Amino acid sequence: MPPIPPWPARTIPSATARRQRELRRSSRVPFDTEQSVCVLGLGYIGLPTAALIARSGCRVTGVDVSQAVVDTVNSGKVHIEEIDLDGLVQGVVARGVLTASTKVTAADSFVIAVPTPHDDEHRPDTSHVLAAARAIAPVLVPGNLVILESTSPVGTTETVAALLAELRPDLKVPGTCAGAADIFIAYCPERVLPGRILVELVDNDRCIGGITPRCARRAMTFYRQFVRGACVTTTARAAEMVKLVENSYRDVNIAFANELSMMAEALDVDVWEVIRLANRHPRVNILQPGPGVGGHCIAVDPWFLVHGAPDQSRLIRTAREVNLAKTAHVIGAAEMLITQHPRARVACLGLAFKPNIDDFRESPAVEVAAALARRFGEQIAIVEPYARGLPMEFAGTGATLVDLDTALAKCDLLIVLVDHELFKSIPLEERADKFVYDTRGLWPDQPGQSAPNRIPRAA
Repeated sequence: MPPIPPWPARTIPSATARRQRELRRSSRVPFDTEQSVCVLGLGYIGLPTAALIARSGCRVTGVDVSQAVVDTVNSGKVHIEEIDLDGLVQGVVARGVLTASTKVTAADSFVIAVPTPHDDEHRPDTSHVLAAARAIAPVLVPGNLVILESTSPVGTTETVAALLAELRPDLKVPGTCAGAADIFIAYCPERVLPGRILVELVDNDRCIGGITPRCARRAMTFYRQFVRGACVTTTARAAEMVKLVENSYRDVNIAFANELSMMAEALDVDVWEVIRLANRHPRVNILQPGPGVGGHCIAVDPWFLVHGAPDQSRLIRTAREVNLAKTAHVIGAAEMLITQHPRARVACLGLAFKPNIDDFRESPAVEVAAALARRFGEQIAIVEPYARGLPMEFAGTGATLVDLDTALAKCDLLIVLVDHELFKSIPLEERADKFVYDTRGLWPDQPGQSAPNRIPRAA
């Protein structure tokens, strides 16, 4: 039986941090090893969450609509790339404390971690959340805890409660009945960084919002069994907005950097130098620009706030529009550069929405590269070290996936879209004779570019 790996290594905390951690640990609740948990959704958040809960001693059933995902997990393997997740899943599956299924089973606690996308008009789609609520309704019994972790518009947890009350009139559901309820319903969003999910699910503070204060306390007891960070309770609506605000804050700040990059290009100034020098001010911390904003959180969550209060969200809406415009700007600039070099072989470096991960959701790099592939076809080569094949956006374009060495040997024009560590390692002598459009400021020493954000022109 494979051993379950230890907690991922962390940096040595200071004496103050150690004292604070010991205080939090002393308040953690002993784990009930007879407790059963059903986690709905085995994606980037659901699977790590299910594995961590199982590691702590619970009997966990992970539910997913994909039979392929269920079969993969039950074989002790993973379908997503995340540091240390493969070993953890292998261990808890071997111990029999984590199993996967396409059907919801009875449990003491239910965690909903399904997708919440938006449509073409940026309206949030909570159909997966409501489908999950319908799936658990038949097996609910008094004393059960239902936690929604999916990023959701404000008021979604109350909608789930109302739906459960409608489907189960025999149960007293919080927020829909007078007096003590039979079940507990709460909202608790994740705060994780891809590549550090297992560490941050445990160490980060959790904001737990209950339909009622009693629901919040019950959910806090659940999380304290395996979360080392502080567990802070509030209302469900506040917790829902907290999650949206966190990512909207980041989107607004990235938009400022992206707008600066377009202004600097128009004014013939090196934006990377401007930001570096401005950040020497003790109260200034400008982020780095890029080809847009990607990922399932920052590129999506602000629209949930805009949809909920359209007349009061002008800044947030504008930031989203700026970041979308930056992607269109990069596409146009790259097309112009390729047109100036019609016989050049072009390599687009990177597809992920951020460096050193395999997550392509809402990635501006994918949007840029796919647009170029549709226009220039076989002239385009894609370098993405975290991909085994090209995403569906490239079907029928003629673009090919190549390794970095092949791209450096055969391509004349390099378009940097993601700052993977692998790309940073390319020395000047391997790219000195290339035309480069660097949207990440990866190579400030690139010859022929006095400002790395500017497009080199044909001689």
